[in-house]
Amino acid sequence: MPIRTAVTLALVAAVGLGIGFLGIGFGSAAAQTAMPMDHAAHHAAHHTDAPASPSGVVPTMPGQDAFGTIQEIVRILETDPGTDWSRVDIEALRRHLVDMNEVTLNATAVATPVDGGASYTVTGDGRTLEAIRRMVPAHAHEIDGVNGWTVKAEPVATGVVLTVTATDPKQTAHIRGLGFIGIMAQGGHHQMHHLAMARGEFSH
Repeated sequence: MPIRTAVTLALVAAVGLGIGFLGIGFGSAAAQTAMPMDHAAHHAAHHTDAPASPSGVVPTMPGQDAFGTIQEIVRILETDPGTDWSRVDIEALRRHLVDMNEVTLNATAVATPVDGGASYTVTGDGRTLEAIRRMVPAHAHEIDGVNGWTVKAEPVATGVVLTVTATDPKQTAHIRGLGFIGIMAQGGHHQMHHLAMARGEFSH
């Protein structure tokens, strides 16, 4: 091999080795200067009791309406320093919510138009009948006079007859349009009654 060619090959090999060593050096330096992992943050991200949603939105619904109502009332009682826990009766509230469920979902209500409004014959069996007899007369008493209405509840063998009338023709249409369950939803007293029940101050 000519001397010039041998020298050229030797130079190429030397340059290649130099670049290789530089690459190793830069790789090592990069590894040493990389930001260290925050192990505490990593642990927290993977071991929290409630993993965060990717969007940052967290669920708020309790999963069941009666449970959510009780949860809300308990939160109010626990944040009120004046709560008398010796009188608190969450079970009374739970029973009332069962009544509400029975009347709302299981009662049968037949509407009959009458002068100035409507009459609703509300019937049921067993637990539903018991709930009707507790709730409907109590509610009639609460809303009598609201919107100029006259509200009466009369017990019958199979339930209660609820009659709602008004002298204003607009209210007559209002009453008939609401129907039985709409009439039962009238008024803003339900929520405060729930709180009073839980405090042991009120019951149907």
